[in-house]
Amino acid sequence: MPAIFRFLLLTALAISLFPTASAAQRVACVDMSKILENLSDYKAAQVELDEMSARWKQEIAQEYDKIKAIYNRYQSEQVLLSDDQRRAREEEIMSREKEIRDLQNARFGPDGQLFKRRQELVRPIQDKVYAAIETYATERGFDFILDKASASGIIFSSPAFDKTEDIRRILGK
Repeated sequence: MPAIFRFLLLTALAISLFPTASAAQRVACVDMSKILENLSDYKAAQVELDEMSARWKQEIAQEYDKIKAIYNRYQSEQVLLSDDQRRAREEEIMSREKEIRDLQNARFGPDGQLFKRRQELVRPIQDKVYAAIETYATERGFDFILDKASASGIIFSSPAFDKTEDIRRILGK
């Protein structure tokens, strides 16, 4: 009996110390940027966002040019102005610069109009892609699917694990 007890104890110890093949996790990776770049909805959203951004940048640059012209005029007239007039002009210039910085922040800042519009346009597309990936992972039994486009922790990935084309085919249906 002690031999059987010893054998069972050693077997239990071996099983607990060494992971078994049945406990292995299935992992795959996809390239999100490649998937998104091939979606026409995403391309259209990017074009709209780029056009909006370029238009706003040009508008802001024109406003800065106006301020520069006011400043240059102030510089040339400065010697002819009284102290009160100089102070008033300087305050006007600083006030206009602040308005433009505020406009720039309202358009391009972290909670700006461009960020909000990007959320409106891109989020539904990303949600669709994430849903396709989740369905794919569930159907194929993957435990993890990593995004190799972000490369935040992937140093190497075997092409055998890359399921980007599978997801693109699912989204192409």
